[in-house]
Amino acid sequence: MITGRTRLAGVIGSPVRHSLSPVIHNAAFAAAGLDWVLVALEVVPGGAAAALAGMRAFGIAGLSVTMPHKDDVAAAVDVLDPAAAALGTANTVVLQPDGRLAGYSTDGAGFVESLHDAGVDPVGMTVAVLGAGGAARSVIDALARTGAGRIAVVNRSADRAAVAAALGGDRGFVGDSTDIAAAQLVVNATSIGMGTTDAPCDLDLINAGQIVADLVYHPLETTLLAAARACGAQAIDGLGMLVHQAALQQQLWTGVRPDPVAMRVAAERELAARALSSR
Repeated sequence: MITGRTRLAGVIGSPVRHSLSPVIHNAAFAAAGLDWVLVALEVVPGGAAAALAGMRAFGIAGLSVTMPHKDDVAAAVDVLDPAAAALGTANTVVLQPDGRLAGYSTDGAGFVESLHDAGVDPVGMTVAVLGAGGAARSVIDALARTGAGRIAVVNRSADRAAVAAALGGDRGFVGDSTDIAAAQLVVNATSIGMGTTDAPCDLDLINAGQIVADLVYHPLETTLLAAARACGAQAIDGLGMLVHQAALQQQLWTGVRPDPVAMRVAAERELAARALSSR
C-alpha cells in the first residue's frame, strides 16, 4: 500500500511508457519488503534539467534515465561516478541527504554481472564488440575496467569505432570481421535483431567455443543467439544486462541489494504478456 511514508523513484525518458523499469523495480521492492514505488515519467527531449529540478523539489529519491536524456543528465548533476564521467552519460541519479544529485552509469557493470551470472569471467578474454553507440561504449568501458584482453570494436563507421575503442585504453582498437571470428567473446551492442530476424554480422563468423552475448532482449532468442547455440557457442541474452543494471541502480537508491531473480521473473512475465497481446 502506498502511504505518506512511501519513497518515490522514477524512470524518465521519451517515449517511456514501454519501459520495463516499473515492472522490474517494483517487483524487487516488493520482494525485499521495501516501502518504495517506481513510476514512469515522460520527459520531453531537452527537459532533463527541469526534471532534475523537480526531483529535488518533490524529494524523488532516485531516477533511472533512458533515452534521450542520459547525456543531459550527466551534464546537469552535481557529481558523477568514474564510469559516468568517462562516458559522459548517466543512467542513474541519486538524491543525496545533502540535496546534491549524484549521477552513475550502471549499464556496463550490469553487463559484466550478466556475464558472471552465466559463468563467464571476461578477464583476459579477446572481445569483439559490434556497434559504437552508447550501449557499446558502456560495455567497452566496463570490460576494460574489469580486465578484458584486446577489445575490437566493429562498426560501419570507422570514426565512431575509434571513439568507442578509445574507452578501452590500450586494449581497444578498431576491428573487422576477422576479429569477430577470432574473439572469445562476441557482443552485439547494436539494436539489430530487435523485433526482426536480422543479424548484426555474418553468422558464418560465429563458431563453437565462443561466447556470444546479445544486448537485444526483444526477442530474447535473437537470430544471432539462435545461430550461436546451433554451432555450439554459449549464448547470453540481453535481459541479464537489463536486470543487473537495474539491480545496481536500486542498490544505489536504497542501500539494499535486490534479488535479480525476482526482477528477471517479472521482466519475463511482462515480455510474454506483451507478446501475447500483440498477436
